[in-house]
Formats: sequence, C-alpha cells, structure tokens
Amino acid sequence: MEALALRLSGLDPYVDGAIRIVAFYDTLMRRRVDLPALARASAGLAECVTGIRLHGTGRTVRVSPLGTEATTEPLPASTTAPITLDDEEIGAVWLERPGPPNALDDILLDRLALAVAAAVERYGPARTTMADPALVELAVADGTDEAARARALRLLGFAAGRPVHVVAVRAELPLGRVGALVSPSGLVKAAPLDDVGVLLTAEPVDPGRFPPGVRAGLAAADRPDRSWRRARTALRFTTPRAPVVHHANLGALALLAEVPPEAARTNPDVAALARVAGTPEDLATLDAYCATGSLRRAADLLHLHHSSVSRRLEHLGKALSLDLTDPTGLTRARLALAVWRLLEGRGD
Repeated sequence: MEALALRLSGLDPYVDGAIRIVAFYDTLMRRRVDLPALARASAGLAECVTGIRLHGTGRTVRVSPLGTEATTEPLPASTTAPITLDDEEIGAVWLERPGPPNALDDILLDRLALAVAAAVERYGPARTTMADPALVELAVADGTDEAARARALRLLGFAAGRPVHVVAVRAELPLGRVGALVSPSGLVKAAPLDDVGVLLTAEPVDPGRFPPGVRAGLAAADRPDRSWRRARTALRFTTPRAPVVHHANLGALALLAEVPPEAARTNPDVAALARVAGTPEDLATLDAYCATGSLRRAADLLHLHHSSVSRRLEHLGKALSLDLTDPTGLTRARLALAVWRLLEGRGD
C-alpha cells in the first residue's frame, strides 16, 4: 500500500498533497489528541484560522495559524464541512482563508471532521440525539409490555420513574438537528416512526425553540404511549399560524380527532367547507377570520383592505350557508375548518 501511495504521489502533486494530509490526520488520531490540539494542528497545516463547532454544546474553537486562540473578527468561512457521528450531524469545521480556497482545503476539512468525530466519541460530550428506532418504538408503542418499555427507556438513557416528554415532528431539517435545537443541554432522543419523527426528552420542551418550518405536537402524560398518541393528535392541529401545538392546550378540541372520518365528511358544514377549500384565497380568508374573529384584524393578516375582506366573507357566508358575523356561525366555521384539516391530514 505504501509503495502504491508513493507511486501515485510521484505522478500528481495534488495526490501527493492529499496523501500527506491523510497521513497527518491518521497520526493525530493514533495519538488520540483532543479538540484544541486538532484545531491547532489544522490551523498550522492550513496556514489560516480554523474553526470547530459542536451543535449539542454550542462549543466553538477558533485557532490562528500561530496555534493561539483566534481573537480577530471571524471572516466568512472559505470552506466548511459537517461533523457526523452515528449518521447525525453534530457540528461543523471550517477554514477562514482570506483569499480563495486552496485546492486541498476540502480534503483537509474532511479529515479534520473525521478526527473531531473520533475525539468527541472518545472524550465526550458524545451525546447524540438519534436513537435506535426499534427502541424508541418499544418506548412509545401502545402494546408494549411495561417491563419491555422500562428496559427500552433505560437503554435510551432515561431514569426509571421520571416523566418522559414526547414530541411528534414533521420537518425538512434533519430530526437530530431539531432535537439538539429544542433541548440543547438536556437528554433528548429522536427517531423516525412511519411518516412522523418522535422526540423523547427528559425535560419539558420550550415551544419557542423550534426553528421555522417545523411542525410539532407536544404532550406529557403518565406513560410514553399515551403521550405519543396525544402528541400525534396535537401535530394534526398545527397550522402555518400555529406550527407548534401542545395537546394540553387543545382542551375539548382534541375530541374532534376522535370523530369517525365518514361521519365528519358527511357533516354539511364540513362538506361545504371542503368545496370552498378548493379556492386558496377563500380558504386563507376564512382561516384569518376564524383565527382573529375580527374583520379588520383578518384584513391586517392578509394585507388587504377591510372592504375586500368583507366582500370575501359575504361570499363565503353564502357558500357555507352560515352567518359569519354571528357568534354561532363563526363557531361552526371554526369547527368545520378544524375537522376538515384533520380529515385532510394537513395544517395548511
């Protein structure tokens, strides 16, 4: 192998440089160096400021080519690479090269990311959010034997007898990243179950920590299986205006999720709303009015003149056979909208 590497390096200066970088990091990993040492060595090799950041702890290391802590104002990263551990992105490494990237910068960062992942796994904090889906499913499934459930929770790191909070998630972001953001310092485990992601946390989750574009249903009950059912129900009630919903805040609205689908579809109010929903402008107007209960506030949300909203609501009232200015009519419209969304399996 060494003879082949030597022959290749003689053929191409780029290959020679790449082989030297690989050998450099192999040596560092054999010596089991820690994160600061990796950053110092990398900054010296790259001859520019080098950074390491771990998402879970928020820890950031920036080192100058002299091997000291970088105190200058950070430059935009010229090259970046993710740090991956157990198929989860746990951080990032980057170079702050003042000029254009070097041809070997990608290889350097790739090897640095591998070395950082090895160091994190060895020295900690090695906490990752992604968990074995089979264990998570055992923990939240309806039919799990309680002894098996307790064992699954123990293997996931949760203390016996302590409450477990459950979140049902739909997001374009990686599930592990969502878990790290909503519970940056506490125990959190995540796994995909069917078409929904599940987060298990040891502490209550702050709804404000969810990043934009994430829909989440929160729940906390006496057992994880009950919490999971309630979290999935809460997820069904999310909308662009309310992307995070706690089951406890649904109150009697949660009962709508238990209405048989066929009975819901044949309800005159729901059937009429399903016809109206085919026109996005009408649906948006009704949603804004149901959310605010005020023509002028709905107009503000829609960025329309109140007279335009008034005309739309008059048209909608006729289509739904409801007087939307009457409290009873407005309540029926709100219920019909909620039931329609549950039937459609959507919150938009």
